[in-house]
Amino acid sequence: MKEKPIVYVTRRIPEAGLRMVREVCDVRLWEGELPPPKEVILREVADCEGLLCLLSDPIDAEVIGAAPRLRVISQYAVGVDNIDLGAATARGIPVGHTPGVLTDATADLTFALLLAAARRISEGIEKVKAGRWRTWEPLGLLGADVWGATLGVVGLGRIGAAVARRGRGFQMHVLYHDSIRKPDLEAELGLEYAELDDLLAQADFVSLHTPLTPETHHLIGEEALRRMKPTAILVNTARGPVVDIEALVQALREGWIAAAALDVTDPEPLPPDHPLLELPNCVVVPHIGSATVTARERMAVMAAENLLAGCGGNGCRTASTRKSTIRNTQHGTRETEVQEPLQ
Repeated sequence: MKEKPIVYVTRRIPEAGLRMVREVCDVRLWEGELPPPKEVILREVADCEGLLCLLSDPIDAEVIGAAPRLRVISQYAVGVDNIDLGAATARGIPVGHTPGVLTDATADLTFALLLAAARRISEGIEKVKAGRWRTWEPLGLLGADVWGATLGVVGLGRIGAAVARRGRGFQMHVLYHDSIRKPDLEAELGLEYAELDDLLAQADFVSLHTPLTPETHHLIGEEALRRMKPTAILVNTARGPVVDIEALVQALREGWIAAAALDVTDPEPLPPDHPLLELPNCVVVPHIGSATVTARERMAVMAAENLLAGCGGNGCRTASTRKSTIRNTQHGTRETEVQEPLQ
């Protein structure tokens, strides 16, 4: 009887995916609430053929080098910026990810944050809880109009396009900036392409949906923030380091922009004494863009499929048959789906 391939899963994921992996593989599962320490990952991957990991796990060259039998890395997320793709490529190890299935959940959360910041929801909740709600106030907690405002979408991948659709539902004028123009989406959704500087200067709301790359690291820094309107609101559901957090704190304190709403931060998580958390004009939630039951279950199934395809055997599809969800690092190809940021 053929032995089951050994795989390491770095966190408990929805049972729909775990069940699939357990049926075929010898599963080692990290049960802790927090990510496994790196020394634990190094130890566990030593004889593994498959690795199912999360964004919070540093899968660098040292980890990949410690796993001589490794045949596949399956990421439970869209983004793969925690994985050393060069080291994986050198070994011919495919890296899977989970595009598509979390698009609408993340776009919904993006718009929820936009609305929360615009209408000062967090400030209102705190006012009620603190017993400071004494009467209806004609000038109390005045916020920004969303209906008919200008939305600037930076990065028009799946999630960015989904946010643009939601913006059009609010009759917003939608500008977008992307490294590649999307004439089909421009025609379908009535979008207008703009250079980044122009988008920042014109938009009432700027929503970030770029992957984290050397080019997008601190894309929104002091210069970009100063280009924005003093009434503008920044929303980030992409990756924390796309925004220079120190510059953002200064911008919010000094009124360069009106407010910000963040699902991702740098560092992540933020320490409880971080100055960003003291600002009333900043909404921060704990990276919950894909946190719906349906999205997380679909992510688990896709991550399991990728893991099994990469391990092969037992009737599983090979990684090469999963081009829509397996990034073929062996040949250096870059699938379109990877251009989505991280959830």
